[in-house]
Amino acid sequence: MATRILDIPLHDAARDLAGLDGYDHALVLLRMGERPVGQVTVRVHDGQVRGAVLARAIDRKTLDLAAAVAAGAEVLAAPPTPDLTIVAAICTRERPDDLRRALSALLRMEFRGAGVLVIDNCPATDATRAVVAEFPGVRYILEPKKGLNNARNRALREAGTDIVAFIDDDAVADRFWLKAILRRFADDVVAAVTGLTMPYELENRAQEDFEALAGFSKRGFLSRSFQVPVTHPLATGQIGAGANMAVRASLLEEIGPFDPALDAGTATQSGGDHEYFTRILRAGHRIVYEPAALNWHRHRRTRAELCAAVHGYGVGVYAAWTRSFLTEREWGVFRRAFGWFVHDQLPALLRSWIRPSARHPRDVVWAELTGCAKGPYAYLKARRVARKAGHI
Repeated sequence: MATRILDIPLHDAARDLAGLDGYDHALVLLRMGERPVGQVTVRVHDGQVRGAVLARAIDRKTLDLAAAVAAGAEVLAAPPTPDLTIVAAICTRERPDDLRRALSALLRMEFRGAGVLVIDNCPATDATRAVVAEFPGVRYILEPKKGLNNARNRALREAGTDIVAFIDDDAVADRFWLKAILRRFADDVVAAVTGLTMPYELENRAQEDFEALAGFSKRGFLSRSFQVPVTHPLATGQIGAGANMAVRASLLEEIGPFDPALDAGTATQSGGDHEYFTRILRAGHRIVYEPAALNWHRHRRTRAELCAAVHGYGVGVYAAWTRSFLTEREWGVFRRAFGWFVHDQLPALLRSWIRPSARHPRDVVWAELTGCAKGPYAYLKARRVARKAGHI
């Protein structure tokens, strides 16, 4: 199983797409100018997709959104670009090939005037420094404190800009990514922006399953705003992810740093981004999801990596909730955990044992559940380690 990823203007959807030998399907992102308006997956026959087949597969929601964009609907109009400075930050550790791809994309940005910052987190080799040296103008910073959130905090301290846009080292930015992000900060109430993350490749079953079960592209093609009281501060999974987020650097002083006891490089494995979103919402700020802020994520390539990632997401969710309970005495975490288990996880677990399927694979469902069970202990362990190391 393999799916070719394509990115085309909507007005080209009636053209035949050739050169797709070796692929069973094509996932096509459709645009109106700089703005993505929808996606569609179609079968590939004899190395091509007929334009007529692709055009018929486009749903009404995509066509309506495209029509609204074409008509200049006020609700879809991009705000003016504010007079703010921005830097793109990549926090990385020992992934030189991914980093090289990510930097190459950032330096092809349509938006000019943004810097690029690479935070090398507790490296074991000089591989990251060597890659950065290939890209003149990119700033390299060594952060010896292990942990993704330590690297994020270093980026906020070192940026010297109004906005810091974070992108993972295994993600590739669209050429309009920074422009779309910066526009959303024209509103002073907006403290953070997230974007649409599409799969960079779907070359095997593991990547297909990752996209179906844990992918980042399900948030859709309409901008959305999140703010208390309409949005519960613990319901941050719907907002976005750290692979594609930007925050005001001033948050470091206002609400504090990212928690060093959360996310990659610690026992908690993830959760640092969503916990920070929780604090942003509690502080009365707004977070905006902007699909025009597009990037592409290279999904895990093996089944073992898929299960490990989903397991880590489970650990991170419950670790972040544990922090919210211990720090803010947020009793709502118990209601959230109970509701998630009863209405989603338990039915998925039962289906995976009674009738396993691609939508409910037993190994992935179990990986998430066992991760959730580890979350509270993982946070307590990571917090002890961080305190002993002087990180908090």
